[in-house]
Amino acid sequence: MNEIKANDWTALMEAVAQVMTENADHLCHMDAQMGDGDLGLTMKKGYCALPEIYSSLDEADMGKRLAKSGMKMSSVVPSTMGTLMSSGWMEGGKRLAGRETVDAAGFAVFLQGFADGIAKRGKCAPGDRTVLDALLPAAQRAEQAAQEGADLPAAARAALEGAKTGLEATKNMTPKYGKAAVFAAKALGTEDQGATAGMLLVQGLYNGIEK
Repeated sequence: MNEIKANDWTALMEAVAQVMTENADHLCHMDAQMGDGDLGLTMKKGYCALPEIYSSLDEADMGKRLAKSGMKMSSVVPSTMGTLMSSGWMEGGKRLAGRETVDAAGFAVFLQGFADGIAKRGKCAPGDRTVLDALLPAAQRAEQAAQEGADLPAAARAALEGAKTGLEATKNMTPKYGKAAVFAAKALGTEDQGATAGMLLVQGLYNGIEK
């Protein structure tokens, strides 16, 4: 897939939903060590609800199309992570307003908007050990790849590499928010569960683009 068209989003969302479903137990296990233990169920429920909204949606404008992802996510899983993800979809969509296709540069713009939406809604910054620590490096690597002339699959691959690098870095970060902050001593040496969910999102998008 060298560019994302309006009717490609159903397949992309299905790819993300599959990744979240396959890793639901893993996310729940990670979250149980630092939080409520329901992160995997939240991500599975939220992302499995998104493909259906595109199958019957006649909307070529990427901005409007992706905004619906945010609204759906917010209504289906109104949890902390659900709210952060929905904010990411909303802001990422805004960055693509008026576009009917997305190439490598557009994908990078979308990911940067996604990261900005999370940072704004969650009032978090890089290094705070959150989902942002996977998504911001993903956006940055995708942008770099696009500037170097990469096509969409290569930019998506670069984004995934960035997300994985960012996730690995969370092992040396101290959580500052929510219940995870209470268990800060246990966090050292482990990957952040929120950043893991962010990496899996990028993984799912990459899988969909590669197919």
